[in-house]
Amino acid sequence: MIHLDTNLLIDLVTVGSPHIAVVRDWLLAGEELAVSAVAWSEFLNGPHSKEQKAAVTSVIGGRVLDFNEKQAEQASRLFHYTGRRRGSHPDCMIAACAMAHGVRVATRNIADFERFVPHGLLLERVATQAA
Repeated sequence: MIHLDTNLLIDLVTVGSPHIAVVRDWLLAGEELAVSAVAWSEFLNGPHSKEQKAAVTSVIGGRVLDFNEKQAEQASRLFHYTGRRRGSHPDCMIAACAMAHGVRVATRNIADFERFVPHGLLLERVATQAA
């Protein structure tokens, strides 16, 4: 299973995004996709249409994984371990959810997620410009 970061969810509803092909290739390879409740909330901030939301829900198979107390504690540790950077807490929460499920986070936001790798995050780096 691969957790999609918010930027890839947005790419799925962005006409002409080269990352749609990356996600399609994962699906064709049999990968299950999911998102944390945190990334889903960020995506829902929009803008997007009901049809776009439904399309993304279909791509992830409805797998929006809860963010719970243990993950909140892990997110707080990640926040402290990585320098308490302003604005980084949602990324800490997304990373903690993926770590709890033992799955990769796929993101174009590589620089902000690489700092979690030494703490156990499995990172699926997506090139800014897909081939």
